[in-house]
Amino acid sequence: MILIAESGSTKCDWVLIDNKGREIDRWNTMGFNPYFHSSDFVYATLSKTDGLRVWAEKIDQTWFYGAGCSTEPLQAIIKEGLDRVFVNAENHVGHDLEAAAYALYEGEPEIACILGTGSNSCYFDGEKIYEEVPSLAYILGDEGSASWIGKRIVSDFLYKRLPEELQVDFKKTYNTCKDEVISSVYNKPHANVYLASFGPFAGKHAEHPYIQNLVKDSFNRFIEVHVLSFKVAKDVPISFVGSVAKVYEDILTKCLDEHGLRKGKVLAKPVNHLIQYHINFMHVLEPQD
Repeated sequence: MILIAESGSTKCDWVLIDNKGREIDRWNTMGFNPYFHSSDFVYATLSKTDGLRVWAEKIDQTWFYGAGCSTEPLQAIIKEGLDRVFVNAENHVGHDLEAAAYALYEGEPEIACILGTGSNSCYFDGEKIYEEVPSLAYILGDEGSASWIGKRIVSDFLYKRLPEELQVDFKKTYNTCKDEVISSVYNKPHANVYLASFGPFAGKHAEHPYIQNLVKDSFNRFIEVHVLSFKVAKDVPISFVGSVAKVYEDILTKCLDEHGLRKGKVLAKPVNHLIQYHINFMHVLEPQD
């Protein structure tokens, strides 16, 4: 059996298929990021996930793609945790950019982008993945992401720069203050997820001009930094995975049009397309009789 996982910083989708490509089961867990989570934490959390524990010893291969898994040392943190859970499996760990590129691939070169809790981009020619600029995470980067949008909203709230009706509703919705925000961002773990948690407030007021302008500015920033850095940007489709890209697809489409770029696919959850890529291109299944 083959287990495929696609993990952002907030949540992870797991799908178990048999060696004929038929789905057996699927689960959702928290996301695992080696910048924030140890091998022990990965092992302990997965060991408590009932469905995964039942099948663990019967799995032959795992393919885990995760945020933060960009280098071998970082991948090794997650792999060690997987090795302790799926003891009879060949456990593979890759970057979430790989998952995005594979899930979005339709047979022609593309620029594959992530707009979820965080953001990133790459060029995929069908064989190799190329990065032009790095992801700088939620403090220095993550343009266009839920963390970026949430950071802007909570900052404007604390500066009292939100439009009055949004200022009132934000206070009512979150009942927070400067000290709590500062502590959560600077003293507690998972600040990126904390900042992204204010994203639903933007979704609630998605038609408000303030939110429309904020999202458009954040997407334009992402395009200018991450998409236009590729010399082939105007020659290939620009495709996206992630909840932020899907929720604000209309704004994203306009931003791409204004930059003279061709929009490809937009997927909220790439895991189903990722499974299909493994079946079609990575030959993980048993040969058919």
